[in-house]
Amino acid sequence: MTELLKISLPDGSVREMEPGSSPADVAAAIGPGLAKAALAARVNGELRDIGRPFDCDSELALVTSRDEEDALELARHDYAHVLAEAVQSLWPGTQITFGPATDDGFYYDVKAPESRDPFSMDDLPAIEEEMRRIIKADKPLRREVWSREQLIEKWTADGETFKAEWARELPEDEELTVYWSGDDWLDMCRGPHLASTGKLDPQAFKLMRVAGAYWRGDQKNAQLTRIYGTGWLNKKQLNAHLTRLEEAAKRDHRKLGREMDLFHLQEEAHGSVFWHPQGYRIWRQLEAYMRRKMDGAGYREIKTPQVMDARQWEQSGHWGKYRENMFVIPDEVPNTEDEGDLVSKDADWMALKPMNCPAHVLVFKQGITSYRDLPIRLGEMGCCHRNEPHGALHGLMRVRQFTQDDAHIFCTENQVVEEVRAFCKLADSVYRDFGFKYAIKLALRPEKRLGSDADWDKAEQELRDAVRDAGMMNDAYGWEELPGEGAFYAPKLEWHLTDAIGRTWQVGTIQGDRVLPDRLDASYIGEDGEKHRPVMLHRAIFGSYERFIGILIEHFAGKLPVWLAPTQAVVATIVSDADDYANEALAKLRAAGIRTEADVRNEKINYKVREHSLAKVPHLLVIGKREAEEGTVAVRTLGEKEQRVMSLDEAIAMLRTEATPPDLRDN
Repeated sequence: MTELLKISLPDGSVREMEPGSSPADVAAAIGPGLAKAALAARVNGELRDIGRPFDCDSELALVTSRDEEDALELARHDYAHVLAEAVQSLWPGTQITFGPATDDGFYYDVKAPESRDPFSMDDLPAIEEEMRRIIKADKPLRREVWSREQLIEKWTADGETFKAEWARELPEDEELTVYWSGDDWLDMCRGPHLASTGKLDPQAFKLMRVAGAYWRGDQKNAQLTRIYGTGWLNKKQLNAHLTRLEEAAKRDHRKLGREMDLFHLQEEAHGSVFWHPQGYRIWRQLEAYMRRKMDGAGYREIKTPQVMDARQWEQSGHWGKYRENMFVIPDEVPNTEDEGDLVSKDADWMALKPMNCPAHVLVFKQGITSYRDLPIRLGEMGCCHRNEPHGALHGLMRVRQFTQDDAHIFCTENQVVEEVRAFCKLADSVYRDFGFKYAIKLALRPEKRLGSDADWDKAEQELRDAVRDAGMMNDAYGWEELPGEGAFYAPKLEWHLTDAIGRTWQVGTIQGDRVLPDRLDASYIGEDGEKHRPVMLHRAIFGSYERFIGILIEHFAGKLPVWLAPTQAVVATIVSDADDYANEALAKLRAAGIRTEADVRNEKINYKVREHSLAKVPHLLVIGKREAEEGTVAVRTLGEKEQRVMSLDEAIAMLRTEATPPDLRDN
């Protein structure tokens, strides 16, 4: 008698199933409703096809559309395969490469046949229509295990040179799988997949754009076309996503930066920002705000060099781990006199700093430090440079030159939890001042790391204890642990902000580090008169000023709070007879500390209103002949339909209140 398989379910029950049974059979045994709703299964924690037979006694959790993360991953993976099948169906001879799921959809890299031009946006409607046909055909998605030789033979025979190249590099001792779509199309894939194409909603995806890509990401290789799409579980989700994209496009900080004349970027300084007067006003307000916060929390501000000897970076460990992202320069005058090497082969090397931490250790090491001096909190508005790839650069969000609100806390082992707890409270006060909701996540040790397991155990637990003591280890603060995502030298707490349209941004961080003080020989004299290593806490709240300003612009759609707005008010005249009063009002507003400009041009008032609204000026103080005679102003507030007439003194009082930074207001 064949022994039955024991399948344990989440509710604690156990189902006995015949050998060769699958999760689909379990779902059917429970009921027709679940059989229809089940999309895939987690078998002993591994996500699998719903129809893949059990290997042994197993723990089973069926995946339905309610398990959105798993369901979306599966659907997007399937949409990518359907996309590839559709392109080959429409244009035989197209070569396919790879197409993964992404955070909001999928893409596939393909090579157009020699008989036609590379694919373009004009091809997307036809591809979408063919994808819908394949979905509606409800083609079974069937898994098979193949040998490497079978794969090579198949792809070579079909003229799939890219797939054949990849197949030749696959290990012989691993299980290699393909997935059939019906009986006439297959792709090499680990899976899992849905049971059939019909499990996808034909109205829940949209192809978005095409872009150039290189085979295996190497520009020396053949150029391909990458077709991007977004995919969801239903049309409602798709429409919500498209609405978010439309809103995000309106809020794009690069577009608003031009309209508000805040900054620009250009090839002559690729990846660095040219700040205009209006944009730098925002920067200065943020910098002054953060200085007040750090001064109040006991930080001492320092300034360290931009360039340091490569040997310092070797000692810190960054040279080995981060060298490709550093800008390196020779420690000698380059040769420009003859045809010899520009730089001597024996030259010493220096590097622009990609981070501030090694320099802060060097400041800490000056003189003898006693345990009585700890904690020491050193802060720096530190300018750093990182050699990010050209393709990764994105406005203010990803740059090569950036400035951090950086600080490092040197403390004893017994002070770590309290210092991290205090930082949690400080970060909370900052994010609340800007109106952000946030989540706190703990990034745990990566596979490749420095330091002992005992040190990592302690460092991770200290961060947990600090968040718990701050009262933030709960769902209200989105507490989550992220295995493998810590830095190579330390675990870290991360603050993930949620903006006005639901996007998340990782900004603040604090890391408990025992590696760098040891590598750079930092020490203090303990109560026992002996040398001890301090713990070094790396921390930032804004992250970088560039990125935080970009986030703020998009969060507020350019309508910054009055205290941050580069121009807080404009005095605009209707008639030239009001010019003298406008200049008088301008002088009084500026004397009150309001960042104000006057617009006395010979233009219609509606033109002035449109122009200053586009520049996102919070308040427009309109002055005509009557206002000049009565000593009043007509206040037009950005985003409000009705204007308010008030005395100039009342307007100044209102503006002074709104222009006061949140940390300086009487609460």
